[in-house]
Amino acid sequence: MDYGYIIAVGLPFVMIGTTLNSIIRADGSPKYAMISMITGAVLNMILDPIAIFAFHMGIKGAAIATVISQIVTFVMNICYLKKFKTITINKSSFAISLKRMKDVAMLGISSFITQMAVVIVITAENTLYNLYGASSKFGTEIPITVHGIVMKINMILTSIIIGIAAGSQPIVGYNYGAKQYDRVKQTLKWVLALSVLVSFVSFILFQTIPEALISIFGSGDEAYNEFACATFRIFLLLTVCNGVQIASGIFFQAVGKPTKSAFITLSRQILFYIPSAILLSKFYGVMGVLYAGPVADGLAFTIAAILLVFEVKKLNQTTQKENETVISKEQDNVNTKGNVIITINREYGSGGRYVGKLLAQKLGICLYDKNLITMVSNESGLSASYIEKNEQTMKDKLLANFNSQYYNNLTNDDNLFIAETNAIKEIAKKGSCVIIGRCADYILKEEEHVIKVFLYSDEKEKVARAVKYYGLEEATAKKEIDKINKARQKHYNHYTEQEWKDASHYDISINVDKFGIEKTVELLEKTITQKNRITK
Repeated sequence: MDYGYIIAVGLPFVMIGTTLNSIIRADGSPKYAMISMITGAVLNMILDPIAIFAFHMGIKGAAIATVISQIVTFVMNICYLKKFKTITINKSSFAISLKRMKDVAMLGISSFITQMAVVIVITAENTLYNLYGASSKFGTEIPITVHGIVMKINMILTSIIIGIAAGSQPIVGYNYGAKQYDRVKQTLKWVLALSVLVSFVSFILFQTIPEALISIFGSGDEAYNEFACATFRIFLLLTVCNGVQIASGIFFQAVGKPTKSAFITLSRQILFYIPSAILLSKFYGVMGVLYAGPVADGLAFTIAAILLVFEVKKLNQTTQKENETVISKEQDNVNTKGNVIITINREYGSGGRYVGKLLAQKLGICLYDKNLITMVSNESGLSASYIEKNEQTMKDKLLANFNSQYYNNLTNDDNLFIAETNAIKEIAKKGSCVIIGRCADYILKEEEHVIKVFLYSDEKEKVARAVKYYGLEEATAKKEIDKINKARQKHYNHYTEQEWKDASHYDISINVDKFGIEKTVELLEKTITQKNRITK
């Protein structure tokens, strides 16, 4: 209670300070963010012994030292507000927006769930230790205290594995997207080897010198030391397996498979550990909680290993496909003032993609549609197959966030949009072209020579076209069309904060069925050539 009442004072400072720290990193000042964080940590380490021993304040001194350190970090981050590189803060910045609040909440809810999983695990452990420790020679306080210390020591070594695996993520992602699967497998082998090595060293330390490790945090009586040694040797018996589990979770995140990554991450704590601890403690008392550790580690390792083996087999079976149309880098040196960029947003089933293809041919300029996938894959590190399946949608938003706090706090959807933005901006510099979808109209809104087109179609004709050209079943075609259009609209609205079908955002809006595909192309060609000098 003495500690809790004081530490609660620092909650607003640590919450705002931590939030600002992430914003500062996003603003392109990771060094400043690191310095503010390290300053608070070092100051806490200095003030702790002074407050506890020099001023004889005990546990209250530890709390005061922590709060002071949190306030210092908070003040440093607040001072950065005047140094923002990319945004300007004014009164309107503090206007309440329910939509923005919802977006922030959706982005943060997965991290919340992950952290709450840790809270649930600790609560379950403490409850079981309290329940069964009372009837053991260790009592209730020793198991709870020792377990917390042991897990702190284990986390130090686990953080090394996270660092190795997270450091490999851009390498794996880039080469996976570039279809350099041999490099992906080679990187994975190194990560697994190093992770297992760290885990093996941890295992040796935990099994051979547990007394020395626990003594770093102070000394205790015989029962204290006995339970500490048992925790190291039993609870962390299969810690050697953790390297594979952690590395696998981050690997699946890197190759754009967040569902598997999230499942691996949460499997040990929620699916295996808590049920095992509850069951085994009924038979073995306080020691049953310790036995649950290797049971959960072993099962989680098995799941991770199986998923990893299947993924590697897929890589081995995947044959190299020739890259889709390669965009020539050798283009005529033309004045960019002669460029005309035509962006086409279209309803699914309206024939918009075919209209774009014919228009590009008639104008003699480049078409960017499917061939953008290779560029975006190289830019983002996400696989081409993942991009093709997930671009212009908002699928797996929650699952994609489960592990994002370890890497760059961006989901795969965000990374994909950023990569497409960079690719489209580079394309716009090369010359006149037609770009299909992908929020290109919004991304290039600051460009002078952009013609924004929206193509739509009558419902009956959309169904007929989808059945004839896209191979959909007539009975389910309407449902599938509505589903795809809803996903496109959600993606567009999320990243542009504009309504997808709002004609006021476009220069030309055409119902393709009123004129037909060919006539629509002619209308667009005539309008564009009359208004602009096209650089072919």
